[in-house]
Amino acid sequence: MGDVQPRIPRQQAHELQEQGVHRADGDARLSAELAAVVAGARRRAVRDGDGQIDTAHLLHSLLESDVEVRSLLGEGPRVARLLGYLVQRSIGYGLRWQGAVEDSGSVPVVTEAAGFSPLAAGCMEYAHARAARNGEGSARGADLLAALVADPQARAAEVLERAGIDPRALFTRLEAPSSR
Repeated sequence: MGDVQPRIPRQQAHELQEQGVHRADGDARLSAELAAVVAGARRRAVRDGDGQIDTAHLLHSLLESDVEVRSLLGEGPRVARLLGYLVQRSIGYGLRWQGAVEDSGSVPVVTEAAGFSPLAAGCMEYAHARAARNGEGSARGADLLAALVADPQARAAEVLERAGIDPRALFTRLEAPSSR
């Protein structure tokens, strides 16, 4: 078994750059957990053949790795249904997103975050700003979740809504002073 190759080969940095997906998890403003989320979203984007990490990639990776975020969404059937929708992205649901750049036009385009859709880049900036506003040194999962639901045009918000989770109500709850 020592010669068995991994089913999903590791992407080298130059391969990712050729595909338009650049490293962003080295960002010092990210907690270790959130850096892992970004790395997972990047792998998912590459595996799906997407040129950019979008908000649905970030949400999927966040749900898989962050216990706090899953508890904020309500463990059990809601999260299972949400993950089901996210998994369907590559086999049916979400196919209309292929080849299209995620950009609602409601957030300023961030050009420094190569490899992210304009909206996902804006979400990363929002998460950093939210963490700073709350006196935290680095962004965490809850900061990114708040960013993902801040714009109703985000693919992540669309998936949440399909799974029966109201993104606007979730945003209001996440931004309430008692939840920070």
